[in-house]
Amino acid sequence: MTHKFAAKALLITALSAGILAACSDRAPVVTAPSTDTAPQTEQAASHIAPDNAKLIDAALQSDVGYEVVKSLTTDIGPRPGGSDAEARAREWGVDTLNRLGFQNVRVEKFDVDGWQRGVETASIVYPYPQPLYITALGGSVATPSGGVTAEVAYFKTFDDLVAAPEDGLDGKIVYISGRMEKAPDGAGYGPANMKRRSGATEAAKRGALAVLIRSVGTDSHRFPHTGQMRYDESVKKIPIAAMSGPDADQMDRMLDRGDILTVTMDVGPRALGRLPSGNVIGDIVGSENPEEIVLIGAHLDSWDLGTGAIDDGAGVGITVGAAKVFMDTMGMPKRTIRVVMFGAEETGLWGGKAYAQAYKDALDNHIVATESDFGAERVYEIRADENAGSKAFAKDLAAQLSDLNVGLGTKTGGGGPDIMAMNAMGVASVRLQQDGTDYFDLHHTPDDTFDKIDPEALAQNVAAYAVFLNMAANSDVTLRDVSQEDESGE
Repeated sequence: MTHKFAAKALLITALSAGILAACSDRAPVVTAPSTDTAPQTEQAASHIAPDNAKLIDAALQSDVGYEVVKSLTTDIGPRPGGSDAEARAREWGVDTLNRLGFQNVRVEKFDVDGWQRGVETASIVYPYPQPLYITALGGSVATPSGGVTAEVAYFKTFDDLVAAPEDGLDGKIVYISGRMEKAPDGAGYGPANMKRRSGATEAAKRGALAVLIRSVGTDSHRFPHTGQMRYDESVKKIPIAAMSGPDADQMDRMLDRGDILTVTMDVGPRALGRLPSGNVIGDIVGSENPEEIVLIGAHLDSWDLGTGAIDDGAGVGITVGAAKVFMDTMGMPKRTIRVVMFGAEETGLWGGKAYAQAYKDALDNHIVATESDFGAERVYEIRADENAGSKAFAKDLAAQLSDLNVGLGTKTGGGGPDIMAMNAMGVASVRLQQDGTDYFDLHHTPDDTFDKIDPEALAQNVAAYAVFLNMAANSDVTLRDVSQEDESGE
């Protein structure tokens, strides 16, 4: 449906008097993340509102977020969308939110396309026989029984494959290399991910039997990275798998000197049809405007190779921990704080889309939304969507987080993957940008485990989100202009 506010310019009104008096117009632009969370100067500290300073102190001393991640990854472990493990995770989520004192705790169900991996082997058979470490990409079809063996067609980048003639690859296994560059905000992920997302379709158009890609990651470990791929339904479906970085390096060295390689590849995933998933939701009901929602969330599911600690158990711990710190420190907010554990994000953003549809008639009352889904390292800047109101709010939030070495970002940023559908329907979003320099070393690999969580860094995240909640839910801030109508007049 069309929402009145979807095309409106977003403007910010005054914050509550207490917050405005304490906030500074000076929000530093951070060019590199810092690990120092001590107050930078007495002058900077004086700009922090007393309530926000109190929340920061409480969050830095709290271990609730850390214990939530520990419990999820230990008691449940890996939890692919639609699986029995994800169902147990939903039960865990309900129990956790009830135990911590949230209200209206519930599961809102929807169905997803199920998928399960099987055998995964590959090797170079000529001229230098040796094994390759691979993993099937989510949604991939299987190879024929016994696998496929064929000459390799080498493409240094995905763009090289797209530029290739739509013939000449008949009977070959396409291999796409292309390194992903490290960056604090993960800027290299989008370009690198194109081969994972569309490599099978582009290779199939040109007659290939199967596809191998260099993993979409930045590590040098012999762990391949999985992740969801997509088929064009008008093109024949062929299997696709990712190989570890060191194995990709080995292939590159051989192929770059002109060697002709023959590779065998056997993957046995299968589609499981429609399976149940769902979003776990808990509220802290507002005392003055309970119908107005400030939403924070993370996704509950994970890939099956690790235990989903970084992606996205950390986000669950951060958002639940922040809401709990707020509850214990500030009591009831003016507006309702909503925590959402989104289901089945990894396989198609199912939870975020389902939430947006379920609440499409109430999104007018969603003040702002954000998601933690980028690991557990420290927040270093605040980003906002394109709307003027979001940008103004981000500036004020960054000023209040100066003690945590958080500044105002210069790039546009949405609220997170599961917030995209809401944002497209008009809900304002900001992003608490974490340092993801090493995030893609672990992302979607067996190495995504609880031991990678730094409790001090996690606590800094909890503190930043707690202040976000205070400024959005416990004040009169509004991020949209309800007095104007869109150009259609609807």
